[in-house]
Amino acid sequence: MTETAAQEKPGSEDAAEQPEATVTAKTWWVRRYTFTGTAVGLVFLWLSMSPSLLPRGPLFQGLVSGASGAIGYGFGVFAVWLVRYLRGKDGSPSPPRIAWLVLGVVGLVGTILMTVWFHVWQTSVRDMMGVAGLRWWQYPLTAALAVVVLFVLVAIGQFVGRLIRFLIRPLNRVAPRRVSAVIAVTLVAVLAIGLLNGVVVQYTMRALNNAFETINREQSPDQAAPTTALRSGGPDSLVTWESLGHEGRVFIDGGPTVAELSEFNGAPAVEPIRAYAGLDSADGIKATAELAARELERAGGLRRAVVAVANTTGTGWINEAEADAIEYMYNGDSAIVSMQYSFLPSWLSFLVDQEKARQAGQALFGAVSARIRALPEAQRPKLVVFGESLGSFGGEAPFLSADNILARTDGALFTGPTFNNTMWNSITDNRDAGSPQWLPIYQDGQNVRFAARADDLGRPDQPWGKPRVVYLQHASDPITWWNPDLLFSKPDWLREPRGYDVLSTVRWIPVVTFLQVSADMAVAVDVPDGHGHRYEKDIANAWAAILQPPGWTPEKTERLRGLLRAEA
Repeated sequence: MTETAAQEKPGSEDAAEQPEATVTAKTWWVRRYTFTGTAVGLVFLWLSMSPSLLPRGPLFQGLVSGASGAIGYGFGVFAVWLVRYLRGKDGSPSPPRIAWLVLGVVGLVGTILMTVWFHVWQTSVRDMMGVAGLRWWQYPLTAALAVVVLFVLVAIGQFVGRLIRFLIRPLNRVAPRRVSAVIAVTLVAVLAIGLLNGVVVQYTMRALNNAFETINREQSPDQAAPTTALRSGGPDSLVTWESLGHEGRVFIDGGPTVAELSEFNGAPAVEPIRAYAGLDSADGIKATAELAARELERAGGLRRAVVAVANTTGTGWINEAEADAIEYMYNGDSAIVSMQYSFLPSWLSFLVDQEKARQAGQALFGAVSARIRALPEAQRPKLVVFGESLGSFGGEAPFLSADNILARTDGALFTGPTFNNTMWNSITDNRDAGSPQWLPIYQDGQNVRFAARADDLGRPDQPWGKPRVVYLQHASDPITWWNPDLLFSKPDWLREPRGYDVLSTVRWIPVVTFLQVSADMAVAVDVPDGHGHRYEKDIANAWAAILQPPGWTPEKTERLRGLLRAEA
């Protein structure tokens, strides 16, 4: 069959991709879409409704289902083309009308069954995590969004196909047909990459930068510059209140008061020190880190019992629970220092500002630790490091290994680590045999321990030396388990028994699981504490184990758990 003949034959796999074919007897769908592509797309659509880590609403489930269906359709079209190519054929036979009828019936029944299955597992995971169930109207809304996304993505794919065929025709005059096809595909790929990198990404990032920069500089009428010299932006501070950025001002304005600390501990407290430098406080990461360290020194932070280096997410955000816990445990005799390196949200900063997070973590710890090492050994405060998500990535950055962080600090707390955390990856990959990826045991828990819940800090039942490093990570946290390898590689956490808050029915499906976990990342904090990317109460137990403050008791830990909140 010639290429022209294939285009003219109604319902053929070639004709289905040719909108210009003069076919009127066939339905609109048959004229525009291939049988194989539709069948494979349906399968992928069904698979997208299989169990995942977290509850999802209509928007993200619609995106996942639509994208899965479109990718499946693309796989189906590609498979037909590949078979024709290998056989040296220009076209394929048109499927009979009965085949479309059977596919329609199977598609309808299969979609209904998978929707029921989606409802069942969504209800199970929502009940387990204490999340409200979906309303009836959210199901048709999900379906509508999925259809829109599916058709838009398929339409884009078809446009690309037409563009390739358009380029092939003139190329055929000067080169063999298959050579022309390779050249055309290459040209379209180069054009697409060029447009994305040079136009779409450039203008999108410019718009996002402008938007988030505006948010970063917004000042809340409920926040005023501190009146104490122990806080950045206050009297005698080396940085201005305005330069701290939105999240910096939130951090400086937060924390327990002296009265609250005194009441909690039953003894007079001192005012905690919080030092911070924003993006606008200095020019460049190294200068900002040095300024933050000088600010810490100015406020008298080096004379406190403990100095904590806090590593932020992209916006400069710090988990308030991690900071508050330290201040409660030392009754205010503490100093926390941090800095901002970006004003982009954490997920976006992870994509484009990852190197900045690494540099900021290295520069800030280096500047602070240099000042502490310059003190007589007997006068040095405890030095600890903490961070959440991208903050944990930056917090690890100054250290090449677990031995290095144990040698240079008095402890560390990392919550919700990312797949790109260097030290986390090394420790996890070298975990003790028999321990699962989602909750590893490393070197019999000698110094480094992993916990999903407070009780996990006691595993294994072996001596726990000092210093201590704790990783808090939930089995259902997509921030930790997302990885590009999910596309075509099954991770250990889906080979091993599932974690305590992950359904046993969760399975790895090529491409689909990657899309599901990507969508889960967007709703990672929309669940109660103890699930997803929400870390609050267990932080009290983790810091108590790491710091072991004088006079601290398990009863105080339980009381503190009820006070901690991770302000978003």
